[in-house]
Amino acid sequence: MLLTVDIGTSVFKSAIWDFDGNQIAFDSSPLSISRTRHEAESGQWIEAFEGCCRALGRAVPLAEIQAIVICGNGPTLVPVSATGAPVAPARLWLDRRATEAARRVSLLVGGFVDAGFFLPKALDIKTNEPELYERTKVFLGCPELLAYALTGESWTVLPSDGFERWFWTDSILDQLDLDRDKFPPFIRLGEIFGGLVSQWPGFTPGIPVISGGPDFIPAILGSGVIKPGQVCNRTGTSDGINACTESQAGDPRLMSYGHPVRPFRNLSGIISTTGKAVEWGLNLLGLESHDEFFSFAGAARAGAGGMVFLPYLAGERAPVWDPSARGVLRGLGLSTGRAEFARSVLEGIAFATRDIIDIIEETGAAVDELRIAGVAAGNDLLNQIKADITGKRVLVPAQKETELLGLAVIGSCTLGKYSSFSEAARAFVRIDKTFLPNVENAALYDGLFGEYRRTRDGFRGSPSGQPGN
Repeated sequence: MLLTVDIGTSVFKSAIWDFDGNQIAFDSSPLSISRTRHEAESGQWIEAFEGCCRALGRAVPLAEIQAIVICGNGPTLVPVSATGAPVAPARLWLDRRATEAARRVSLLVGGFVDAGFFLPKALDIKTNEPELYERTKVFLGCPELLAYALTGESWTVLPSDGFERWFWTDSILDQLDLDRDKFPPFIRLGEIFGGLVSQWPGFTPGIPVISGGPDFIPAILGSGVIKPGQVCNRTGTSDGINACTESQAGDPRLMSYGHPVRPFRNLSGIISTTGKAVEWGLNLLGLESHDEFFSFAGAARAGAGGMVFLPYLAGERAPVWDPSARGVLRGLGLSTGRAEFARSVLEGIAFATRDIIDIIEETGAAVDELRIAGVAAGNDLLNQIKADITGKRVLVPAQKETELLGLAVIGSCTLGKYSSFSEAARAFVRIDKTFLPNVENAALYDGLFGEYRRTRDGFRGSPSGQPGN
């Protein structure tokens, strides 16, 4: 059996699986982040792992676990001391304070690198917090920190070929006068961090701790996106749109790198605040629960009375790549009510999804279906809105915790139970629901999407496709 762990931004999830893709046990616990800065105390990730082991150990003897597979949120950076303890809070993927550092890095690599990525954050610490930089022995990502606690080995997970631009090379580190020793060597998807050290009770010492990459990678596999034309829409605090394509695309509005199933490529864009936008809207309306919010949204008619919402509540990544971008709510009128506002938030998320999908198709890649992964996968209203606005069929896997299922795919292959990720994914992934576009809403949403794009371009003062302007 396998223990899989996904360290989300706000929830720590874990599950035990057999090698047929059946979930044996599941546990989750909430995580906290700073209310004033996009930071988190990384020690809580270790505590959450200890808690999940206690909970899962009541269902399955931990000694029967043959491997642990880890993924986590990112790009998140944790400064770690020589004693192995974090010396400052983790700077989460939403943290954009390193804007000037990102400009320097982008010039060096010859392409835009967002302030939320690893190297700009580390460079910003060296420039503006030199004492913290000197106390840092090594910079680790989110899943890498837990792996370090479990194995005593420090690595950086490089998800795939072509991802070096968003990490570093020795040459870039030298040009930025950053210490190479502070940046661990790369490990690839499915490779072993090390053996579990004996201090973790209940487990068999030495079992492999396996790299599952950043959380979007196992979500791709756990949703069954293994051939061109399929797209994984990973939902959560943010949304990731990941298309499996046959060839590399050079559009600067998107990220292009190797897909976990070779020889395909992954063409992707990330919408920074989607689940976070729902939470914002819920709080703004003074509601007590997500169910209330979705109930309001469901009571409004398609098109939200003509309102258009841009969910740029903490800057935006694809397709504008602008940390200073802010949300827009256009089309308010005297007839606007709470229901229309709630629906406009959901439609804004779907318009942002279509924005990325349309750009993917502009590169010549096919988009046949959208597979929903993550926390919003079980929301029928949002799934139907996405189908209507994108014009694509939306598929929902039976196993909603696709990150954890994808980790089981990866771990099963590492242990030799399957010959490839695609073979294991075909065996594990089952589709539960399909949502087809409502053609009666097509003209309405086409018009509003045009308004969405005009608003996006207009408030930025420049056409799309110019990252970082």
